[in-house]
Amino acid sequence: MRVYPIRTAICALAWLVVANTVPVSFSQAAGGDTVFRPLEQWKSAILKGDAAAVRGLYSNDPAAQVVVPSGKISADDDVSFWTGLKASRLGLNILQTDRSKPGVEQIVFQAEIHAGAPSAKQTMYITEGQLWQQQGGEWRLVASKRTDPARLQQPASLDKEIYESGVDARAKIKQALELAAKGHQRVLVVFGANWCYDCHVLDMAFHRPDLAPILQRDYQVVHVDVGRGDKNQDLMEQYQVPMKRGIPALAVLDAQGKLLFSQKTGEFENARSLAPEDLLQFLNKWRQQER
Repeated sequence: MRVYPIRTAICALAWLVVANTVPVSFSQAAGGDTVFRPLEQWKSAILKGDAAAVRGLYSNDPAAQVVVPSGKISADDDVSFWTGLKASRLGLNILQTDRSKPGVEQIVFQAEIHAGAPSAKQTMYITEGQLWQQQGGEWRLVASKRTDPARLQQPASLDKEIYESGVDARAKIKQALELAAKGHQRVLVVFGANWCYDCHVLDMAFHRPDLAPILQRDYQVVHVDVGRGDKNQDLMEQYQVPMKRGIPALAVLDAQGKLLFSQKTGEFENARSLAPEDLLQFLNKWRQQER
């Protein structure tokens, strides 16, 4: 049996960098198969909370290597992490797979986990890369690398054009103010760039079913492209949003153009660490209370 080197395994999983993954359907990724059964077994065992069954899928010789943001952990610690989530639902969105080496399956997925008591359920997202290998006729997980859990869904790519280049941002804000005056709304100015990972996280959050109706009803949203810090810097200065504090950066205006809020301390710069409740609280705080 040819053993896939662990060092090579970890290198192979370096493409877990989420911003460079490309969403594909599992059937496309897995050469026509609808499921990769060992992954389904791993998922099923986690949902059952069966730590022994989960551990049985990890390689022992060579020992499975697991990498998390804080460093390397043991397979036992990884099993404890996944079963400790006590997930009631676990959805896997397959982002990439690779079967170019016989007896080896590489998979990157984003897990959507629903966990917690019925009265306090939470949804979290984890992106993980896994390397599986056939050992003695059985598939074993020999290496994995994952992100920390996030409360907001993470983008699988940065392909979406959120911030239009070559657009007169001042004209867009002027138009938004006119519409806001008619609709008794605020204007939410979002400074960012298409290369910015957290800008895409925030944009995805704004399309959530619990946030999108509030934005549609109470706000006119204007996206302002800041490039690499070389575009629309005069607007950032006008609205007191320091580029040095990072993007995405937000400002809220009333319908007359008066600045009500400006992001001075990078509150949204690390959008991936926010929870839906944080954004909901912000939007409710700054919306026009009387319509």
